Amino acid sequence: MLTLAEVCNELRISRSTFYDWRAKKRAPRCIKLPNGDLRVRRTELEHWLDGREDVA
Repeated sequence: MLTLAEVCNELRISRSTFYDWRAKKRAPRCIKLPNGDLRVRRTELEHWLDGREDVA
């Protein structure tokens, strides 16, 4: 599982952008840990990215 920092770094976005997407239900699905931290499964991130692929 990826940390939020790793996801933001990979997507080259800020943490605030990620939270904005999450509030608008546009971010990849997250797992919320008991301490409140978020994690994203690698497979979920790849699936989410595949869904945003632009076919020319």
